[in-house]
Amino acid sequence: MNVLVIGSGGREHALVWALSRSPRIKKIYCCPGNPGIAALAETLPIAPTDIPALVRGAEELSIDLTVVGPEAPLVLGIVDAFQEKGLRIFGPTAAASLLEGSKVFAKMLMRRYGIPTAQFWTFSDPLKAKAFVRKAHRPLVVKADGLAAGKGAIVAMTPEEGERAVGMLMEERIFGESGAQVVIEEFLEGEEVSFFALSDGRTVLPLLAVRDHKRLLDGDRGPNTGGMGAYAPVPFVDGALSERMMREVVVPTVEAMNKEGRPFTGVLYAGLMLTEDGPKVLEFNVRFGDPEAQVLLPLLQTDLLDLCEAVVDGQLDRLSVVWKPGAAACVVMASRGYPDHVETGSIIEGLEGEQPPGVLIFHAGTGWKEGRLVATGGRVLNVVGLGENLQEAVERAYQGVGRIRFEGMQYRKDIGSIAFMGSNASMESPGSLGHGVVEPTGLSDRRPDEPDKPALVGIVLGSDSDAPVMEETARMLEKFGIPYEVTIASAHRSPRRALAYAEEAAARGLKVLIAAAGGAAHLPGVLASSTPLPVIGVPMEATPLGGLDSLLSMVQMPGGVPVAVVSIGKAGARNAALLAARILGTTDVEIRRRVEAYMAELAAEIASKRV
Repeated sequence: MNVLVIGSGGREHALVWALSRSPRIKKIYCCPGNPGIAALAETLPIAPTDIPALVRGAEELSIDLTVVGPEAPLVLGIVDAFQEKGLRIFGPTAAASLLEGSKVFAKMLMRRYGIPTAQFWTFSDPLKAKAFVRKAHRPLVVKADGLAAGKGAIVAMTPEEGERAVGMLMEERIFGESGAQVVIEEFLEGEEVSFFALSDGRTVLPLLAVRDHKRLLDGDRGPNTGGMGAYAPVPFVDGALSERMMREVVVPTVEAMNKEGRPFTGVLYAGLMLTEDGPKVLEFNVRFGDPEAQVLLPLLQTDLLDLCEAVVDGQLDRLSVVWKPGAAACVVMASRGYPDHVETGSIIEGLEGEQPPGVLIFHAGTGWKEGRLVATGGRVLNVVGLGENLQEAVERAYQGVGRIRFEGMQYRKDIGSIAFMGSNASMESPGSLGHGVVEPTGLSDRRPDEPDKPALVGIVLGSDSDAPVMEETARMLEKFGIPYEVTIASAHRSPRRALAYAEEAAARGLKVLIAAAGGAAHLPGVLASSTPLPVIGVPMEATPLGGLDSLLSMVQMPGGVPVAVVSIGKAGARNAALLAARILGTTDVEIRRRVEAYMAELAAEIASKRV
């Protein structure tokens, strides 16, 4: 087989290393790769986000399977582009990748489906966000909505820190348009872990929990980074806790994505806080973590190629995962100035010759300059130690670090120290926590408290930025006991998806469509022209005109394309749900009774007021 790996960092070096051990692989290519990867694969100078060039390259090289490392190409739709050409690729579609691509979408999904997470609020106006944190008087976390290379979460212990965080993300735009919206959530206390699982959309197969070290400095001080080190297995995550994380977080999330029309295939990475109330989701990622992959993959005994193919082919239920005994620890060596103003170009020394037993080096940000290996990025090298237990793994990792030199290098000296503080520090292998061979969990094996009901209402968002407003629609539908689904389909950016959704809606059992759109607001009309179902349009405030442009656009649909238009913004979102309930109530007695009860409540509320 010919296999292509997309990416250029330490995670991708670990993926190439793991795949190179498969006897079924003839040749590995990597785009664009790095000097360390070049020792195992043929590297090609194609950027991970140059999707058309990657498609052409995969076709020309007769690639049998592509494995995507970083998140950016996934969010941009590399899987969709490859699949359109009949090319096999490991990873989620653009629609499913929104789980990482938008914090707002992920938090709304968790709220709708009861997946445990921190209480949160969303803002698209920096002044309103600052006013909120000013009055909060408690620790908060401010997060950029979009991708931010793992650095988009800022912990604010005081109102002043919160206002600064909002200013950096929303006004200074330190992460670009990713900060156009923010999620502000309660600060959770507990132990943080990264939990990984594979999914083919029908079956979920748990991997290991990994402990990451996000902060730059020892003692978990300093700014957030992409990750300064990791270790696995995690002593305080036993078999029972792993099962709970699968039962309460991972499996419900994959099921929720199926219900949303976004089946998830690939690796789901749940960043969790283990609180007194149980595990709560901090964030979702839709790919292997970096540096988590660098400790997870060396412990994997099962052929990684077999697992990737099973995901792509929908046959994950036929496989189990076998882990090697022992532990792994990774220390990230970074350039001076990381994660802010990175200094590059330093000559790297100490990688010559054989590494000590139990030491692996994965290149993250390296390149060649005048025949010398130099640092080219913020995170430069990942030094991994393998041992019979965690203490031995950590010692070997730092033994490897001690051999390497480059000007301005920085690294944490306390990786794994938390694990040594408790009584579980003597844990010796994944198997001792009940991992070893782990059987897959079928989605159908879960037994929810109530049987799933097919959706009657389809909520279609022209953009994920519409989600905070349309949450009002979801709340009202829940009040009336009406099952619904939510999808994102733009009339301009994804017209084929919008048309396909409308054309298939009636056959799937939907009875009413509610479309939110701003600006030109063509989405409701596109849907109405392609379905016999009633379509309700909700105008959004997407331009300086305050939603008047979208309102006027919706009410001027041509003859034969009826769209029922409600008021602008949240009031319209609530009325859209009420109108949908009234439509459904014409044939469903129970829904009609709930609507009548709601109207009676409103009348009683007005009657109770005194002038």
